[in-house]
Amino acid sequence: MAEDTQRKRRRWHIAVFLAPAVLVYTAIMILPLFGTLQLSLFTADGQSRVFAGLANFRQLFSDPRWSASFWNALGNNVWFFIIHMLVQNPIGILLAALLSSSRLRFSAFYRTAIFIPTILSFVIVGFTWKLILSPLWGVAPNLLDLIGLKSLFVPWLGKEQYALTTLGLISVWQFIGIPMMLIYAALLSIPDEVIEAAECDGITGMAQFWKIKLPLILPSIGIISVLTFVGNFNAFDLIYSAQGALAGPNYSTDILGTFLYRTFFGFQLQTGDPYMGSTIASMMFFIILAGVCLYLFAIQTRLRRYQF
Repeated sequence: MAEDTQRKRRRWHIAVFLAPAVLVYTAIMILPLFGTLQLSLFTADGQSRVFAGLANFRQLFSDPRWSASFWNALGNNVWFFIIHMLVQNPIGILLAALLSSSRLRFSAFYRTAIFIPTILSFVIVGFTWKLILSPLWGVAPNLLDLIGLKSLFVPWLGKEQYALTTLGLISVWQFIGIPMMLIYAALLSIPDEVIEAAECDGITGMAQFWKIKLPLILPSIGIISVLTFVGNFNAFDLIYSAQGALAGPNYSTDILGTFLYRTFFGFQLQTGDPYMGSTIASMMFFIILAGVCLYLFAIQTRLRRYQF
């Protein structure tokens, strides 16, 4: 009886402790999400709205007025995500491995310097890099001229074939500190006994990282990968601050976030359509949900074997 009473008290304490967070999360996340999903099932009929079922989704996929922009934005979003997966996360792992070495001096300074861009505003980052890469008043042409490589300079943000990749690399520069710090914490959590046993077997240096440390931090790498996926398919701020709502040049940097913004709120001569905007937002939610579920049920279960 005493144990049952203690369990009930613990459950009550946990419920009381979590209640404020659950209420706030429900108010600012769950309710707007269901409101968006509901709005995507309606369409305008004069001054009123009528239930349309999945008509908005069919229009988004099949109507040339919408489908071309949607698939272009989705393709750009996929490429934006691939840049982060192939550049940001591997470099973040490499930096974490280097900074976790006890032989490296001033490692705290390096960690701080690499992490500082993460706390900067998107507007500051976008505007600053736009100034740096400007062919008229930017410093990039002069810096390349100092090392004799000015001929390699092109207006990277003004060329359709380079703009999205350039913005992706700028985003990598800004957020590379996050995977670095997460992997760094994972490396520090490896028991000293494991490292000492590896050293007794003659496994040191890079061989120790590849054979011992890397398999042990795979769960952390998996978490970073899914966070990268969610963050990139929710991206909006950097593209908007650097290229504007039209995501120029010629929509070459348009992603789902900017496409949603123009559709929902309208821009210039385009009038806002909250119903189609909600449809695009719902598609973004379904894409992210599918990616997270794939990770949870197909990947995380295999990574558990590497956890302590």
